[in-house]
Amino acid sequence: MRPDGAIAHSMTDDFTRSQTFEIPEGYVHLPWHRGFGRQVGPLFEKRDATGLTRAFKVEEHHTNGMMNAHGGMLMTFADMAWGGAVEKDEDTWWVTIRLMCDFLSGAPLGSFVEGNGTVVGVADDIVTVEGRIWTGDKLLMRGTGIFKLIPRREGMPGRG
Repeated sequence: MRPDGAIAHSMTDDFTRSQTFEIPEGYVHLPWHRGFGRQVGPLFEKRDATGLTRAFKVEEHHTNGMMNAHGGMLMTFADMAWGGAVEKDEDTWWVTIRLMCDFLSGAPLGSFVEGNGTVVGVADDIVTVEGRIWTGDKLLMRGTGIFKLIPRREGMPGRG
């Protein structure tokens, strides 16, 4: 509590108890420590022969009034997961032009949600991706993203 009686809130880099769980095999924690990525995280990814898959565990701060992942969180995650399909490496930068999503089912609190995309078209620096988001065997969302590749800009922070 501050001297004026207001409650002081501090941010921490520590995971809360609900954020400490065994990450499924092959996944690593994404090192997004600030900005919007931190607000919606923690987020995870794995790279294997099938490509890049990103994931998150539905926690209370991701939920709507029905205790399912909020549609805005699913769209945010789709942007990050499907956009990842255009990444060749950490120096591939992109911005979203359009994201079209079909909501098919809900992801309850505690679900481990995964998503990935497949490049289906390239025209110059514009890339079209078809993507899907799922938990277990349940498809939550499908859609299409259109992304623009951009040059890395000096002075702009990366993920960290």
